[in-house]
Amino acid sequence: MKTTQEQPAVFMKILRGLAVIIGAFITAYGLEAVLIPNNVSDGGVTGLSIVGSELIGMPLGLLIAILNVPFIFLGYKQIGKTFAIYSVLGIASLAVGTVVMHEISPILQGDTLLVTVVGGIIIGFGMGLALRNGGALDGIDMLAVLLSRKLPFGTSDLILFLNVFVFIVVSTVFGLQGAIMSGIAYYIASKVIHIVEEGLSGAKTFKIITRHPETMVETIRDRLGRGATYNLVEGGYTNEQFKEITCVINRLEESKMKEIIHKIDPSAFVMVYDVAEVKGGNFKKHDIH
Repeated sequence: MKTTQEQPAVFMKILRGLAVIIGAFITAYGLEAVLIPNNVSDGGVTGLSIVGSELIGMPLGLLIAILNVPFIFLGYKQIGKTFAIYSVLGIASLAVGTVVMHEISPILQGDTLLVTVVGGIIIGFGMGLALRNGGALDGIDMLAVLLSRKLPFGTSDLILFLNVFVFIVVSTVFGLQGAIMSGIAYYIASKVIHIVEEGLSGAKTFKIITRHPETMVETIRDRLGRGATYNLVEGGYTNEQFKEITCVINRLEESKMKEIIHKIDPSAFVMVYDVAEVKGGNFKKHDIH
């Protein structure tokens, strides 16, 4: 039987899973109702799947599922089980969504500018919603996260670089104009993702004041593989002293960090800051569980 503390955590996981599924279906709608009918592709593995579907006639959903398998495996090994599970859920939902919506009538046709803008906004919102809740809809995102740990480039820079090759492949099927439109749509989508998910690159600093600092730090180290530091702070009204925890994580770990904090101390005082760049120390990613 679930304890009182475990029940909200399970409920939050279910809500996050539903959000990932909704994000996947929104993305599928943007592909099938806007981009694909107008010979415009997406980036990443989805873009390669669209090209493959046009060339060999296989269902798009099936190709999305097959081509993402190695990236899901990498995500499980290098990013963590939770992220991999939500990504499997998202990618499977995207694959099913493209099959279900394949015969849907296009909502736009002909106006290339409007197609790229509307299509980019729709798929960007869907992908951002999934990423915000701990899952990825495309293997390129996972690959970029992994490469960013080995190379001196941000995640968003690597996503853009990897997609240059994708759009070269797209040009062989949709032509140069189709590839350019696809690139514009993807650029717009990336900006929408940044708004919805608060960016794919960079990091977050968490400052936490809790009555259980030792338990909090041990759990963060165990679940996220992250170190933390203490600062002694004093309440301005009560003059009570606390240990303020400071911990830097990457953005894909944010939802798990919030889950940890809520589980240990729902009344903890938490401040979150954006970090543009992290250097030095031991800022390396370990498995999330």
